[in-house]
Parts: sequence; structure tokens; C-alpha cells
Amino acid sequence: MKANIGSSDKVIRLILGVVIIVLGFYFNSWWGVIGLVPIITVVINFCPIYGILGISTNKKIKTEKL
Repeated sequence: MKANIGSSDKVIRLILGVVIIVLGFYFNSWWGVIGLVPIITVVINFCPIYGILGISTNKKIKTEKL
């Protein structure tokens, strides 16, 4: 698995995941468990949907070979 999530994408996913979990607890709903999905993608630094679609928000640093 190649990292395909950039730093700003990680922050957004983390905030979104926490908000979904908190709302799940607040409304006493199992839907809050879905908040784990964006948090897991942050932890593993890979989004399977991005991989399928060929998208990457991870900045690639070009190195020059001599």
C-alpha cells in the first residue's frame, strides 16, 4: 500500500471521524461506528477508494539522482 493521503486530508478525516463518533454517542446510535472509518484511514495513511480511483493527496517530493 502506497501512502495516498496528504496532511490536510488527514486533519479533515480525523475531525470528521471524531464528529461522527460524538454524534453517534449523543443520539445513542450505532451510526457513530462509521466514524472509525476515516480515523482508520488516517492511521494506515491509505484510502482504498483513492487507490481504486487513482487519486492521491500526498505530496510527492522529487529527488534528483546524480
